[in-house]
Amino acid sequence: MRSYTTRMATPADLPDREERAAALDAAGYNLFDLDADRVFVDLLTDSGTGTMSDDQWAALHRGDESYAGSSSFRRLREAVDDVMGFDRVLPAHQGRGAENVLYGTLVAEGDYVLNNTHFDTTRAHVAANGAEAVDCPVPAARDPDADDPFKGNFDVEAARARVQEVGAENVPVVVLTITNNSAAGQPVSVANTREVAAFADEVDATFVIDACRFAENAHFVTEREAEFADASAAEVAREQLGYADALVMSAKKDGLSNIGGFVAVDDGFDDLFERAKQRTILYEGFPTYGGLAGRDIEAMAVGLREAVDDDYLAHRVEQVATLGAELAAAGLPIYEPVGGHAVYVDAGAALDHVPSEAFPGQALACELYLEGGVRTVELGSFAFPETQRPEYVRFAVPRRTYHREHFEHVGETAAAVVDRSDELTGFEVVDEPPMRELRHFSADLRPLDS
Repeated sequence: MRSYTTRMATPADLPDREERAAALDAAGYNLFDLDADRVFVDLLTDSGTGTMSDDQWAALHRGDESYAGSSSFRRLREAVDDVMGFDRVLPAHQGRGAENVLYGTLVAEGDYVLNNTHFDTTRAHVAANGAEAVDCPVPAARDPDADDPFKGNFDVEAARARVQEVGAENVPVVVLTITNNSAAGQPVSVANTREVAAFADEVDATFVIDACRFAENAHFVTEREAEFADASAAEVAREQLGYADALVMSAKKDGLSNIGGFVAVDDGFDDLFERAKQRTILYEGFPTYGGLAGRDIEAMAVGLREAVDDDYLAHRVEQVATLGAELAAAGLPIYEPVGGHAVYVDAGAALDHVPSEAFPGQALACELYLEGGVRTVELGSFAFPETQRPEYVRFAVPRRTYHREHFEHVGETAAAVVDRSDELTGFEVVDEPPMRELRHFSADLRPLDS
């Protein structure tokens, strides 16, 4: 059993409703543009928003800030090798920096990149390099009520059919995202990982695992995959990641850090490692610091080891399940089973009178903030234009940060919104950036008239 004691407290105040309404209007009804001190419970993302452990804070003090060859980098490389099984590591300032290094090395104009489901920055990096992102989720991923333990899996047959259409020579990369964030944080089985690795070999593609939430995925494997019923999460993680040719990692998730990421490359891919190394120097910094302070590298090294602790993972997943129960009790249709880092709500079902083109997810997310100062994120047609995604709202839980009373407040807020859900109208976009794959970070909206 695992619990945590609080050694440092940060006060949070709930602004009154008039203040919240004014803040939302000033933000252009984009919750990313809200000031954090105007938010009471912040479930926008679990990326870099968690609470570091006392061991991580202690590690900050031994950060070696040498430009080249720091001992902090050596400790990171040892942690990645011990936990993930890769000893060739290129640090980056965060996950999207690592994506820029790896996909900028692997992907070119006219290519196709296959993934169980691309998340926003991954899709944008693929597009920025002139390639097309192709999602290959299993059919169960599209059904919030389907009873399937591994709804995050990659549909190999669908991917094989796509390769036959476009030609294997145009598919340089196959990606497996664990857990599958865009499919409601659902886990991927080790059996499916083996199948995807074999498929990537079949089409002569580099097999990349996006390992942002590898530890949470490993926890679900120990609970749901019979072969690993007696294994630890640490054992599963090394087994599952060992099938990859390369890893891309945001340590702001299962590195339990507030910043950082890395690319790791298997020993058999010397050319890929050297090309990625040169791109790291160009975009991130010298390959032993990669855009990070030594103290942040130290915290990341400790966090990776803590992330595969079975007691920590059980506590983490239980917290997310608790939030799911609160939201279901409030009357919101949640995606089940609940994933490892977030609860996903089907806003299309909750607000079935609001058409997809009016962004029901954004309507629900804005109303949750207006009602109770709860910040979430829309991951439907606003965040992913032209991709045929369900109208999800994600309630992402920061690690080791919130307590039951916070989840109860979220549940009470949701119940109040449900009570008047038929009064809600949608939104329209009034200004957006040229790269529409990332428009949800900075676009402005306005409410439609009722």
